Amino acid sequence: MMALHKKRKTIIAGNWKMNKTIKESVEFVTKLKNLASTVSQCEIIVCPPFTVLYPVAQIIVGTNIHLGAQDTFWEQKGAYTGEVSPVMLCEIGCEYVILGHSERRQYFSETNEMVNRKMQAALSAGLTPIVCVGETLDERERNKTFDVVERQVRECLRGLDEVSADKIIIAYEPVWAIGTGKNATPEQAQEVQSFIRKLYSEMYSEEAASRVPILYGGSINPDNISSLIRQPDIDGGLVGGASLDIEAFVKIIRSCCD
Repeated sequence: MMALHKKRKTIIAGNWKMNKTIKESVEFVTKLKNLASTVSQCEIIVCPPFTVLYPVAQIIVGTNIHLGAQDTFWEQKGAYTGEVSPVMLCEIGCEYVILGHSERRQYFSETNEMVNRKMQAALSAGLTPIVCVGETLDERERNKTFDVVERQVRECLRGLDEVSADKIIIAYEPVWAIGTGKNATPEQAQEVQSFIRKLYSEMYSEEAASRVPILYGGSINPDNISSLIRQPDIDGGLVGGASLDIEAFVKIIRSCCD
């Protein structure tokens, strides 16, 4: 059951990564919109690959399912081969975009500065950024978790005004828990997410910090989501592998939102 003491709306976002063809995506969201049609206590977001955003958008229009992309570029148009702009995503029907995922940082050398530029561009286009932060296993073992997370939050989220500070979603994803089958304990996740909220309060205001949703991501599954969502500073999940399985994803949604 959803934690009733929370004022912030619970958000469950599925990051499909580089998975699902058009046919597979259409079948998935067709089932999802039926199985999750009665859910009203949380925001459901699916983030498919670029190639299937448009067909997915056509199926979920008018439903309680929202569309997000997995990345964007920081310019609206131009000679940037292979990139997709925030304006293009909005035109398709996207409302959200994941930025700064650890896989983008690891495989494509994304920096905090690049994430910040993308965030500003996404906000300007009307998208809600889901900005990811988190430490590696080596950084955690060297007791650098809070140093790393603070630097990422300050550098990725700098420059927001009072209005835009209310239009951000933060996702704490310990890199050592992504796709490994390991996940932070509820207490470990809560400790870091409470730290992020206090930091956001210092950067902007207590009011903005009380409203910003902070999601947990890292090997979320139907068995561990309930214990995570009970924590006061965990406002939902950015779900990876389990979001590809319709039964698992629906169980996660219902564990948080029924």
